[in-house]
Amino acid sequence: MPATSEPTTIYKALRAICQTQPERAALIFGDRSLTFHQLLQCVDGVAKKLVDIGIGKGDAVAVFSQNRPEFIFCFFATAKIGGIFVPLNFNLTKSEVEYIVSHSEAKVLFQDDQVAQLEGLSLPKGLRRPIDELSYLTGEASDSPEAEVDIDDDLLIAYTSGSTGQPKAVVLSNRAQLNAASSFKELFALSPEDTTVLGAPLGFLLGLSTISMVSLLAGAKVVVNRRFHPGEILDALVRHQATLFHGVPTMFSMMLEYAEQQNADYDLSKMRAIICSGSALLDELRSRFSRRFGKELQNYFGMTECYPVFGRRSDDPKDPPAGSVGKVVPGAAVRVLDAEGAECPRGSHGELVIKAPSMVKRYHKDPQLTASSYLDGWFKTGDIGYEDEHGYVYITGRIKELIRRGGANVAPVEIENVLIRHPDVLSAAVIGVPDRIFAEVPVAYVVKKRGSALSGEELTAFAAESLAKFKLPAAIHFETDLPLGKTGKIDKRALRTMWDDKQIGQDA
Repeated sequence: MPATSEPTTIYKALRAICQTQPERAALIFGDRSLTFHQLLQCVDGVAKKLVDIGIGKGDAVAVFSQNRPEFIFCFFATAKIGGIFVPLNFNLTKSEVEYIVSHSEAKVLFQDDQVAQLEGLSLPKGLRRPIDELSYLTGEASDSPEAEVDIDDDLLIAYTSGSTGQPKAVVLSNRAQLNAASSFKELFALSPEDTTVLGAPLGFLLGLSTISMVSLLAGAKVVVNRRFHPGEILDALVRHQATLFHGVPTMFSMMLEYAEQQNADYDLSKMRAIICSGSALLDELRSRFSRRFGKELQNYFGMTECYPVFGRRSDDPKDPPAGSVGKVVPGAAVRVLDAEGAECPRGSHGELVIKAPSMVKRYHKDPQLTASSYLDGWFKTGDIGYEDEHGYVYITGRIKELIRRGGANVAPVEIENVLIRHPDVLSAAVIGVPDRIFAEVPVAYVVKKRGSALSGEELTAFAAESLAKFKLPAAIHFETDLPLGKTGKIDKRALRTMWDDKQIGQDA
């Protein structure tokens, strides 16, 4: 337990930095700029609003919106009153939103007009409210007294794809978020002199925590973009003289292609760190980005459950070797285990098990998954890799079937369960394949009923009714049958071989 002088909630940590530098710019959104003092007033105003509508300690508050300051206000305000914050990715479908709201037992869902087309949402009457109700409310700390909150109380439930098909509900505490902020501050040498541009969705922890919360608690300025557009992000990096940017490979690929197509030059000389995470950073993308912008992309690795884990430390005088995700970050640790659970010697491949500054407290309503995810207090990543003699870590494969598409986890079984609901589909299997833009995408192999005229376009449209766009198969291949393994299950290695052979044939 930290000393009593240290903050025990992210709200208290924000208040401390706001009192230290009240007149510094904290948030920029469009033409509007907020100082840290004004930011705290907005957070206090939203906290009062939450209390006024009956939200109290332990209640879940969900936000379903594109990026906007109110999303951030609500996160810190929920922490102030002892609530539990539930961020939703604005690309989710009706059924996905309904599941998360029900599973988290959210007492309110704030929604913006960009997702208001989901009028068919089946939710309790009065639960949905427009997020505009939270727009730049101002208040004082005394308007909504802080709840008595222990540093290890629940703060956040983040939903991420799981290998079973149902989203995993990752519960994180104030301690986890404060530890993450401290580690990132040291890892990237964050200071009030820094400016970062938010392009990742606030519905993911990358946008909400790693970029926004971490930067604000370090006293840095955050430029909020409503959504990711490569041209808008590049313009913002130059216009605001950003010093850091954090994204996933898809973002950098799109930024690169946009600049090439427009034949546009962007001066990124003020930037000291451009950080890539979420999925594998391909060597081709790294070299093309460097040639075009004169800046190197640096690798970073973290998970919704545990972060930060690996990255380029600010005090490391050398660039990490090619293929490495960097070294263990401050406050984290890694072990490499063989199939029997024994420690592997350095340089040998095995499963990476980790401890990180921010660790999942539990999976909400899933004690079995919680227990199976840990080994003697170490989190099992499901990733295969090794650590070299200099402490650099390499990730070379995965035990789990999860597909990492543009930084988002996609569970093959979730897609399969939707595809086989179509009346003309007999069986379906989904694998992840390499992709130049998204690093990895799902591809489906489907057996349809005899005589069916079902097309790939029709099946994709059917799946789009239940799956977010990023989960949809990039391609659907119809087969007369699917290869089976010795146990009678579909042999996905054979499917991958089929896919590889087809690529070789096309390249020949």
